[in-house]
Amino acid sequence: MQMNIPQKWITKITACAAALLLGLGGAAEHYALNLPDHFYKEADRPLTVATALPVTFRSKTPSVPHVQEAEVRLFGMIPVKTVSLTTVAPADVYVGGEPFGIRMLMAGCMVVSMSSIPGLPDDVSPAADAGIAVGDIIQEVNGRRITGNADLQAAVSGSDGEAVSVTLLHGDAAETVSVQPVYSPLTKRWQTGMWVRDSTAGIGTVTYYMRTPAGKIRFAGLGHAVCDPDTGEQIPLASGDVIAVSVKDVRAGSAGRPGELRGSFETGDSIGTLLANTPSGVFGMMQALPQRQKRVPLGFRQDIRRGEAVIYTTVDGTQPHPYTVEIEEIRSADESLRDLVIHVTDPALLELTGGIVQGMSGSPIVQNGRLIGAVTHVFVQDPTRGYGIFAEHMYAQTAAFADAAGG
Repeated sequence: MQMNIPQKWITKITACAAALLLGLGGAAEHYALNLPDHFYKEADRPLTVATALPVTFRSKTPSVPHVQEAEVRLFGMIPVKTVSLTTVAPADVYVGGEPFGIRMLMAGCMVVSMSSIPGLPDDVSPAADAGIAVGDIIQEVNGRRITGNADLQAAVSGSDGEAVSVTLLHGDAAETVSVQPVYSPLTKRWQTGMWVRDSTAGIGTVTYYMRTPAGKIRFAGLGHAVCDPDTGEQIPLASGDVIAVSVKDVRAGSAGRPGELRGSFETGDSIGTLLANTPSGVFGMMQALPQRQKRVPLGFRQDIRRGEAVIYTTVDGTQPHPYTVEIEEIRSADESLRDLVIHVTDPALLELTGGIVQGMSGSPIVQNGRLIGAVTHVFVQDPTRGYGIFAEHMYAQTAAFADAAGG
């Protein structure tokens, strides 16, 4: 028996099929742009990602030897993109939330401003004339390593008016320039016309601790680099100590006015060592775990869902407490390491701090029993909201500095 389908229904079916194919093509393009190009995958655990439409990962022969690759498919059928995979052993961490102090000695001296020479016209600036700029790191003078302000002053003062060869780091490039010091009739010294800094101090929050096979304690904190307050440039670390801190007061934040945790060094004695200052945070070794210990699995970006989570932070004394937040956005393709947008919803924390304040950077974010990130920045115009970094970025740096330090 032959069925005669009216032409108008054929037209509608064709249009619906075309719309469906167009929609699937748009969805595939959306996921190709917004899903990351790399995933961490735990051994013996399926890789799944929370998306509105189901996507699957299918292993494929890698285009580069020794690189794991998988093809992402929409509904298991429509190719989306090829991603690289790093398989890692399941990792457990101890949740942080404790405040800690930082004393950092720079690897060289950072130029923080240009200055006039006392007793000479304002436009006399040997450093500027040589091309030295704010943010540059002075590393050597006449081939001798500069470890602090005193070394630099001694090298310039002892020049007797001869030009000095200055090796510096300008951005990521090493340069050597010749600087001609001038004599100040007021200070009676040879000078170059620049202010420099060789150290810094501050407070932040521990994100997590890990116990090494040898029983030592690694830690990660802050979630972003320690930067110079004047230049905004990341500080190159020569050495640093971790100092016990107690939070004494809180200046609550408001729109346009960031708040701040105000703490004090408890004894000034070192409780740990800084080993790395990176865009993903600071890393080092602690002498001991805190008495309060909460051990959880490390979570990766595919474990994160929009919705409720908990941050651990300290707003009084030394004891962290949990506070509820909402994960509003997961920014998988953001290269600035501002991976999450979080919204503080806990009434107690809002009353105490107004939301996110300076000093809370590094506060761990836990969701569904996994450590998935850390608080990093506050929205200046809305302190109830801020950014977070994926825990996997910090974990990758922990592994890197551990390998460099021999575990």
